[in-house]
Amino acid sequence: MDTHRPTIQLGRSAVARYIQLATLFRRRIESGVWASGSQIPTIDELVVECGVARATVRQALGLLEEEGLIARHRAKGTFVLERPREGFWCEVTTDWNGLLISRADATIKVIGDRIVEAPPHVPHPIGELCPSYRHLRRQHWRNNQPFLIADVYIDAALAKKLPKAAFTTQTAMRMAANLPGVEVTDARQTLTVGGADMETAEALEVAINAPIAHVHRSVVDQNKRLVLIASGIYRGDVIKVDVKLK
Repeated sequence: MDTHRPTIQLGRSAVARYIQLATLFRRRIESGVWASGSQIPTIDELVVECGVARATVRQALGLLEEEGLIARHRAKGTFVLERPREGFWCEVTTDWNGLLISRADATIKVIGDRIVEAPPHVPHPIGELCPSYRHLRRQHWRNNQPFLIADVYIDAALAKKLPKAAFTTQTAMRMAANLPGVEVTDARQTLTVGGADMETAEALEVAINAPIAHVHRSVVDQNKRLVLIASGIYRGDVIKVDVKLK
């Protein structure tokens, strides 16, 4: 029996092996398999378990160290850092009223504002496009940390009627509900889960391939026009999705 055979088989993908390992190790910390304050296996033990080179394990652990999840001490080993955990506080609601509520203690920064003919992607073809849109690229922050990067497209003619403060204080759905003369007749939301690419990782201050959630929303008015389209990316470590089944 080969006792050195790895117990973990990394996937064959375009994602670098050290990033796959970092994702695996991160999940062990988040799930409590590697408990807060505990010492994790040595590099040699992880090399045998994962069947990779020492350098690959070192790179993976380096990512976790940059995220503040572990601390490496010469001659002592590597330990999971003690840190307060708030758990999942950012709820992605599945009802209209819930989507109108701003996050507690959250702030919104507008990092892009321009007029465009149309969004590059329409997730829900449930209405007709408006002649032009005001495109707002926004970062949502809480506790000095970004948790959402979003692109919001509002009918340009209607956006002129919103108060300037709305763009930095209101959720996309709240802005849609407040559009003058608009009766919302249809609204859709789609959520998918994935991993952060380089641009998203930088915007949300997470590691490449860290878990994220893509949320796409569309709002149609009484004239069957797509008056608002929003696409957002949430950090996967702060959100939860609750669905009432009955």
